[in-house]
Amino acid sequence: MTDLITEIAGKMGRITLNRPDALNALTYDMCLEVEATLDTYEAFDAVSVIVIDAAGDKAFCAGGDIAEMYRTATAGDFDYGRKFWTDEYRLNAKLATGPKPIISFLQGFTMGGGVGIGCHGSHRIVGESSRIAMPECGIGLVPDVGGSLLLARAPGRVGEYLGTTTARMTAADAIWVGFADTFVPEAKWDDLKMALAQTGDAGVIADFATDPGDAPLQAKLDDINRHFAGETLPDILRSLQSVDTDFTADTLRRLQAPSPMAMAAAVELIHRNRASDDIVKALEMEYRYTFRSASDGEFIEGIRALIIDKDKRPKWQFGLDDNMMLKATKMLMPLGKDTLDLTENTP
Repeated sequence: MTDLITEIAGKMGRITLNRPDALNALTYDMCLEVEATLDTYEAFDAVSVIVIDAAGDKAFCAGGDIAEMYRTATAGDFDYGRKFWTDEYRLNAKLATGPKPIISFLQGFTMGGGVGIGCHGSHRIVGESSRIAMPECGIGLVPDVGGSLLLARAPGRVGEYLGTTTARMTAADAIWVGFADTFVPEAKWDDLKMALAQTGDAGVIADFATDPGDAPLQAKLDDINRHFAGETLPDILRSLQSVDTDFTADTLRRLQAPSPMAMAAAVELIHRNRASDDIVKALEMEYRYTFRSASDGEFIEGIRALIIDKDKRPKWQFGLDDNMMLKATKMLMPLGKDTLDLTENTP
């Protein structure tokens, strides 16, 4: 069974992630094939719209397939992961800047690398089962694949909240935050895809759209803005610790598990992206951290604890009470000759 299914149906070019048993986790080969197919569709005049969807009902894409990254990194080979991220980020940039409508259907889990594939296109469809998150701090990384830019564009300080707590968004949350555009009941998705194939017009999405309902996250906006307004993670922690409310108690509990150093860097990334609002700059800054994540950071330990041994007890370099800011800042320093280069194309 192929991990990726591609077809042209009428005026629609379709890319289907096809690893449902692995929650459609994105492998390196899939990443290269998606890019090559995207390039083909964009150059083919008969294709008017591009659809990205996934097999199964549990997940659009639960993230990147990091098993090989872990295996190579623990053997002392950091180049494999760096090459994966370079090529993946180039794909993310293309999805964000492509000349044709790119329509994604985000059922179930859309997390991490799945956000990079599904949440940069021009039309992002969610349904009843959609759950979207950027959980990278939980494995010692920062929100990447352009996710730090999406978080920076979120209302108020919601980006800092989602990036550090790794909280999951509902369909209504995702639309309100800016990770998705339109709610379409999942029972109508096949009909919508047929209409796209027949018309080649992304405007038909409006004919299928319905109200997603209230966004639960929006009810927390005042609390989020109050406590996540600080310049650094320690500022945020001090604010949360200054009062005892249901919100602060729940948030402090959520902040116990992720890497403090990664959370500190995530806050800084979001702040920088809020000032620049540029996908290429965002990816370049994210790459500074991911480039160093295995050799100097906590990626290997995070994967060990959550994915390999599954003891869920990572031994992070810093605790929440420690001063992690200097190390977080070093992880985001420019890379010099190793700066991310998105111009090389090697599919």
